[in-house]
Amino acid sequence: MEEDRAVVPHARLAARFVADADRTTWHDAALWFVRVKRDRAAAHVPEWEELRELASRIKAHLMSRLPEYLEQFESNAARNGAVVHWARDGEEHNRIVLEILNRHNARRVVKSKSMLTEECRLNPYLEARGIGVVDTDLGERIVQLRNEPPSHIVLPAIHLRKADVGATFHEQLGTPAGESDAGRLTRAACDHLRERFLAADAAITGVNFGIAETGGIVVCTNEGNADLGASIPRLHIASMGIEKLVPRARDLAVFTRLLARSATGQPITTYTSHFHGPRAGAELHIVLVDNGRGSLLARGAFRRALHCIRCGACMNTCPVYRRSGGYSYSATVPGPIGSILAPQRDPKAYHHLPFACTLCGSCTDVCPVRIDLHHQLLAMRREIAAAGHLSWSKRWPMKIARWVFGSPSRYERAGRTARWIIARLPRRILLCRWNPWSRQRELPPMPSKSFRDWYRESHERRSPTDP
Repeated sequence: MEEDRAVVPHARLAARFVADADRTTWHDAALWFVRVKRDRAAAHVPEWEELRELASRIKAHLMSRLPEYLEQFESNAARNGAVVHWARDGEEHNRIVLEILNRHNARRVVKSKSMLTEECRLNPYLEARGIGVVDTDLGERIVQLRNEPPSHIVLPAIHLRKADVGATFHEQLGTPAGESDAGRLTRAACDHLRERFLAADAAITGVNFGIAETGGIVVCTNEGNADLGASIPRLHIASMGIEKLVPRARDLAVFTRLLARSATGQPITTYTSHFHGPRAGAELHIVLVDNGRGSLLARGAFRRALHCIRCGACMNTCPVYRRSGGYSYSATVPGPIGSILAPQRDPKAYHHLPFACTLCGSCTDVCPVRIDLHHQLLAMRREIAAAGHLSWSKRWPMKIARWVFGSPSRYERAGRTARWIIARLPRRILLCRWNPWSRQRELPPMPSKSFRDWYRESHERRSPTDP
C-alpha cells in the first residue's frame, strides 16, 4: 500500500529538513539522547550480547518453519475463542477490518499504535467509508491532528517541539494559545481521549508478539491506551504481521528484555498486555497479514530483515536519519530497516533509500536481534544497480571510478591530472553552489605530490644500511 503516497527522492526531502539548522540540531540531539539511554540500559544487563544472539537464533528458527508456526498459532488462537483472518496484502487487510466493523455496526474506532495499519493505510480507508478512527497513542494522536504520518516508529512526533504541539492543541482541542507546558498539554490530551474511549464501538490494536504455542498475542505500550481501548468496547481487532510470532511462551521473555531497552532505554514497557482470547461477551479478531513478507522470506540475502521487532534503535543511532528526519524517506518505516523493507516492495520507487546511508554499521551494532543491516543495504544497492534503477548521475561516475581504480597506472595518472587541474583552479569555482558535494564540506589544500611519489622519493634517499 506504500504506493498510495508520492515518493520524493530522499536527498530532496532531506535538503528541506537540514535547511532549518536549529531543527536539525535538536532532532539529532533528541534521538542521540535516546541512543545513550539504550546503551546505559544494555550495560546493566551482563548477558546482553547473549540475549541478542539468542533472539536472533529464535527468529531464524521461526522463519525456517514459519508456515507450521502460523498454523499452530491459528489453531491455538481459535481454541482460545479468537477469530483468525488471513490477508494477502494491505487492501485485503483493510477490507477484512471494514467487514468486521460493518457487521457490528461500529462507526467509532479507537486505535493504538500499529505500524502495520500505517503500512496498509487503514485510517484513510476507513474514514473514506464513514468510520471515524482516533489514534490513542499520544504521539500518534498529535500527528493525526496535524494530518501527518508518524516520523518514527516508536517516537511518532519526535520531529515536533512542545511549542508545535501547543499550537496544534490550541487549534484542534482549544487549549490556551501559547501553552507549551508538557504536563498541561498531556492532561488536555487525556481529557480529549477519554471521551473517545468511552464512546468507542471498537478497538484496533497492533501486535508486538504472537505466541504460536498458546495462540496469545502481546501488546506493549507505555500509556496503557491499548488496554483501555480493548477493555471498553466489545470488539477488539488485532492487526498482526506474520513475522511477529515467537514459537514458545518462554521465548517471549528474551524479546521483552530487549525491546524496551533498545527502543527507549527502559527496563520494560510500562504495559505488557497479554490477550488470550476475548473477554466474556466480547469478540477478538486477529488479522494475519502478509503484504510482501512471504516474498521477503524467500529471498535469502534479505530474510533476516523479517527478524525486526520494530524497536527503532537503528533510527536513533543512524547519522543520516537523525539529521534528515523520518519524512525524508517517504516510507511508513523510515531509517535503516525501512531502507531495506521499502525497496523490497517497490525497488523502482524507493531505489534511492539504500544510498541514504553511510554504511557506518552503527545500526547493526545496536539491533537487538542482530540484523546485519548495513550489509543488507550494500546488497540492496547492488540489486538496484543491476535492475537499472539508478540515475545516470550515479551510474556513470561509478563506472568511470571503477575503470580508474581497476588499474594502478590509470589511478596514478588520474591523480596527477587531478592535482594539476585542482591546484590551478580558483577555489570559488571548485566550491560553488553548482557543486552539491561542497555545500557542507571544505576541500583541503591539494598536496603537491601523491603518497606514492613521496614514498618512492623517500625510499630512494634512504641509505642501504638504513633499517
